[in-house]
Amino acid sequence: MRILDIREKAVPVASAMRNAAFDFGEMTSSVVAVVTDRVVEGRPVVGFAFNSTGRYACGAPMRARFIPRLLAAAPDSLLDDEGVIDPERTLAVMLKREKPGGDAERSVPVGTIETALWDAAAKARGLPLHALLARRYGVGTPATRVQCYVGGGWYRPGEGVAELQEELRRHRGDGYRMVKIKVGGLPVAEDQRRIEGALAVLGDPSCLAVDANGAFDRERALAYAAMLAPYGLRWFEEPAPPHDYALYAEVAAAYGPALGTGENLYAPQDLRNIIRFGGLRPDRDVLQVDPPQAFGLATFAGMVAEAERDGFSRSQVFPHGGNQMSLAAVGGLGLGGCESYPGVFGAFAGYADDARVEDGWLKLPDRPGIGFEGQAALFAVMRDLVPELA
Repeated sequence: MRILDIREKAVPVASAMRNAAFDFGEMTSSVVAVVTDRVVEGRPVVGFAFNSTGRYACGAPMRARFIPRLLAAAPDSLLDDEGVIDPERTLAVMLKREKPGGDAERSVPVGTIETALWDAAAKARGLPLHALLARRYGVGTPATRVQCYVGGGWYRPGEGVAELQEELRRHRGDGYRMVKIKVGGLPVAEDQRRIEGALAVLGDPSCLAVDANGAFDRERALAYAAMLAPYGLRWFEEPAPPHDYALYAEVAAAYGPALGTGENLYAPQDLRNIIRFGGLRPDRDVLQVDPPQAFGLATFAGMVAEAERDGFSRSQVFPHGGNQMSLAAVGGLGLGGCESYPGVFGAFAGYADDARVEDGWLKLPDRPGIGFEGQAALFAVMRDLVPELA
């Protein structure tokens, strides 16, 4: 199996939503296609990925460093014992001559390419990616379904508590049982009214999480912690900037229920440091690393294993992303669950067109690879990179 070409293009996310930290009006994402010489059932095997949501397209470093390194490598050096591309070996090639530190500058472009290579490796074997990950990283037989919560409650112009409640009723009608909403985009008293309005719909506080998107300074983080603690919500996500470990430790000491963090931590050292120095508690807190933004699935699997050694269970890992890449990681590695973003982020949101959430559970797909072929709008964007698939 050989890599013939690697292609990238930037695609607008095109959303008017905002959270407590920023809006998505200029957001873009890199779509990647890895074209190989392998043919399965008469079609060339092509691996696809995109760099999740919340970080801009990153094609420049891909084209300047990481793609040329892979294309220049001896083809056999990238293969496993079965003659299939081994994403772990490609990762080592992409990271040659990279200075330690500053990981986010390379973790997203490298991780996006690496995830596309996993898609190709699974397709070459005729396996769903979650099945290949389970076999590779020790979980064995993957589950047939995973828990899935919905990310919503965005700040939209002209919308208040009544509109939030109507949104949550729609999500409940669509089969979701747990919902996450934004906090921090309004004064604390107004956000408290939104939380109480949400609980009036959801009932059980364990069915509601909140997300501050790392926007709070010390005063505001502790004010929200004091306001939120009596509700006993499922988790309070990113109450502080991701690398302010001292503030995380202070919030954890003041806030009894679960915290969630990790979507903006892109290297094993980052996760290690927030566990060591950020006061995270292995008996309750939630880890949310985004695989294609953190050097890809092989590195992510290693981070999950390291968190286990520090006392966290796999059920406490809910990768960020709300897409089929994260779904494969959850199913293959036996993690706590995945998120979904119905109706947002354009073609990049959600799962296959035939996916259905039932009573909070999502069935794992049986399509080979990640399964982007089951998302018509997104696959149309991806297929534009590979005219030979037409």
